[in-house]
Amino acid sequence: MKAISYAEYGGPEVLTYGEVDEPRVGPDSVLVRVRAAAVNPVDWKCREGYLDPVLQAVFPVVPGWDVSGEVVRTGGAVPEFAPGDEVIGYVREDFLSRGTFAEYVAAPVRALARKPRNLSFEEAAGIPLAGLTAYQVLHHILGVGRGETVLVHAAAGGVGSLAVQIAVHLGARVIGTASERNHDFVRSLGGEPVTYGEGLAERVRGLAPEGVDAVFDTVGGDALKVSANLLAPEGRLASVADADVVSYGGRYHFVRPDPQDLTRLTELAEQGALRVHVSETFPLERAADAHRLNQEGRTRGKIVVTVAQEAPEET
Repeated sequence: MKAISYAEYGGPEVLTYGEVDEPRVGPDSVLVRVRAAAVNPVDWKCREGYLDPVLQAVFPVVPGWDVSGEVVRTGGAVPEFAPGDEVIGYVREDFLSRGTFAEYVAAPVRALARKPRNLSFEEAAGIPLAGLTAYQVLHHILGVGRGETVLVHAAAGGVGSLAVQIAVHLGARVIGTASERNHDFVRSLGGEPVTYGEGLAERVRGLAPEGVDAVFDTVGGDALKVSANLLAPEGRLASVADADVVSYGGRYHFVRPDPQDLTRLTELAEQGALRVHVSETFPLERAADAHRLNQEGRTRGKIVVTVAQEAPEET
């Protein structure tokens, strides 16, 4: 099968397009024909070796953790899906090896849910990693509830744009940091935009004089320091970007595959409460360009790699 892979850590230039072996399908897995795979910052961070201390690389590595596609074959212990089912998945292994930037991926059933029927494959590919990150932080960690005020950093980005919508669905008032060019986009999601950077604390206090009930940090660094000082009494803080959040009394979270949470995101999408903005798509062979664009860090919504090929013969 065709895939993108890299045989060593490095920049986008280490990504190559070519033939690799089709993955084996274990008893608890399904073979998914990949129609689209979203690009996430973790993809290029893995490619450059930043996650080497926690995720061993078995070279050559096929990058990508997000997928939307169609089930081709199922393992013997998988009654949940059948060939032809359209699915989405957060396909993260405990090491770096067989990712989703390929024509096919073997996905454990615990990583999958049914694809939202009202979304295209490209849109649906943007849900798993970013959506699970947003949902798990807002629902499980911060426990955001109706009537609360939530500050979401990088509210126009992949995680942030979904977090704004999920928090709104939970009944919260959402303040979202974004560049001025993305203010209208944040408003369209149901948030109240504020420009990030110098003077952020004063701008947020102008909207929430008594402080915010919860902060969802996706940036880290200075934004995290400012956020800790914007909390109301008993306010909660969580970060997916900076483990130093614990020194401010908050919690750090690394997203986990969870089929129940992923199914809930599918339900929200089908109810019209969650939509995915795809800023740009690239064919599989141009995945390096997709990595470069994502690494610039100014993407509105999601960047997606698309895969077009014929289905394999049944064996």
